[in-house]
Amino acid sequence: MTISDRIRVKNVRVLSHEHYTLKSATFEWRRADGEWQTQHREVFDRGDAATVLPYNLNERTVVLVRQFRYPAYVNGHDDLMIEAAAGLLDNETPEVRIRAETEEETGYRLHDIRKVFEAFMSPGAVTEKLHFFVAEYEPHMRMGDGGGLPSEGEDIEVLELPIDQALAMIGDGRIVDAKTIMLVQYAALHIFR
Repeated sequence: MTISDRIRVKNVRVLSHEHYTLKSATFEWRRADGEWQTQHREVFDRGDAATVLPYNLNERTVVLVRQFRYPAYVNGHDDLMIEAAAGLLDNETPEVRIRAETEEETGYRLHDIRKVFEAFMSPGAVTEKLHFFVAEYEPHMRMGDGGGLPSEGEDIEVLELPIDQALAMIGDGRIVDAKTIMLVQYAALHIFR
């Protein structure tokens, strides 16, 4: 039995379609015991995205960014977020989009990017699937200052950190972004061993 055999969508309505889309859905779900149960959920659709961790194996460093995130602020995070560069796909392939996003945010033009996994970041309410990449970088690959696009409200600081410092920042709470934690830990386990 597939998931499609276990669900009957009854009603979907758009609650908001400003920057992203918020929908309300009513559906029937066939439980494991065979009984059908009516459920209601709100679903936030912001599109799929990609993220990358540039790393320099010889120097044992990674490139991250620091920026303001309003949702984190209103949930009590009174600091800028330290993150891996990332961006929405906007109808592009993950590989094409993450190359452009990395150059916009960090100034680095990455060559050989490698996809390491995909993950749903908050599947209980958000449709977004994130494509995770790693890529080696060298100093000569920096084509600009980065900083993001002011027209998109971006005001980004570029950070080049030793991998051990990035790991310590996860441990002491300075890095609290899930995608960044996942990529830094991946790098520690698989790249900087």
